[in-house]
Amino acid sequence: MKRTRALANVAAAFLEDPNGRHWGYSLSKASGVASGVLYPMLTRFLRDGLVTDGWEDPNTITEKRPPRRYYELTDKGRVELAAVEQAKNNAFPSRKNRLRWAND
Repeated sequence: MKRTRALANVAAAFLEDPNGRHWGYSLSKASGVASGVLYPMLTRFLRDGLVTDGWEDPNTITEKRPPRRYYELTDKGRVELAAVEQAKNNAFPSRKNRLRWAND
């Protein structure tokens, strides 16, 4: 998996709630990744076994809209995306962390 900023941002968005259901639109908003980049990435995640998908139960929808597709991390996905996020954190420590390290 090629490590890109978009991948790191999507990983962070998934890992905010690693056991939850994630909708494409909310992942796009949380990660700042455009849908044209996000959905091919989600397709690769599905192919590689990092996520599973499903459809919202139409009987639970109260608004007038079609069911939404959701994505859930697999155990493999949690491990691999956590490694991506950790690599990003190691490569680009936040200013706050750099200051704390300097004061230790």
